[in-house]
Amino acid sequence: MDTARKLRRIAGECAELPGLRILARPLYKRMFGRPYRDGNAYCGAFDSRAQALAAAPPLPTTYDQPSAGSMYLDRHQRINVSDYPMVYWLSRLLTEGRHRVFDLGGHIGVSYYGFRKYIHYPQSLQWCVHDVPAVMDAGRAWAAQHDPDGMLSFVDTCDAASGHDVLISCGALQYLEYTLPELLAGLPNPPPHVLVNLTPMHPERGYVTLQNIGIAILPYRVMSKPEFLDAMQKLGYEALDQWMSRERHLEVPFEPECTIDHYSGFYFKRA
Repeated sequence: MDTARKLRRIAGECAELPGLRILARPLYKRMFGRPYRDGNAYCGAFDSRAQALAAAPPLPTTYDQPSAGSMYLDRHQRINVSDYPMVYWLSRLLTEGRHRVFDLGGHIGVSYYGFRKYIHYPQSLQWCVHDVPAVMDAGRAWAAQHDPDGMLSFVDTCDAASGHDVLISCGALQYLEYTLPELLAGLPNPPPHVLVNLTPMHPERGYVTLQNIGIAILPYRVMSKPEFLDAMQKLGYEALDQWMSRERHLEVPFEPECTIDHYSGFYFKRA
């Protein structure tokens, strides 16, 4: 049994028994701090990234590692059910002539490669990815062999999103040091269209937990959905569409009030 599964079993068996819960919590924390191969595990609920990092076990706390570039390669050849709203809206935007796409946290171009089986990419498409340096290095090397049309590029700063037609982010906002509204508020020319997918949103509260992905333990932001929508609205963005991704859910052991049963997706248009 892999470590992540053991962690979930320990937490599940002890959650309903207060006496055992007191004993199991420190055992869970010790096991949580170990590296392993498969699955994700979560620990703690904190008010900020700084608090989460201060509580993190002595493993790498960054995704900026060479091995991270080889993750998610299976997603280049297929998409998930939760990707279909993204494919639908992006296809419409490209048809309307919105050909400059900024992919925030886009890994080595996972969405670019995965979506092109379902969307006709115009020859004028410019798809720009921003991620951590090690992952972008892997992305440039991969593109040299797998992007013959040369539509994919990588950029070192998130501020480069300014002036693009569309900003997309698939499963990345939870890892960023800043929130999406904070980024958009600082851009001189923010993209008029924003597509977000696979983002953990809590119906009432925001918090930061720790996620063990095997190669690192990362701060993992869960945003308050009402606060997120309010912040986007104040920047002039209207939510034209929302969807739920039932493929993903989040349980933080020993923190039952932090549970979310689905992840969220949105299409925003700026007035």
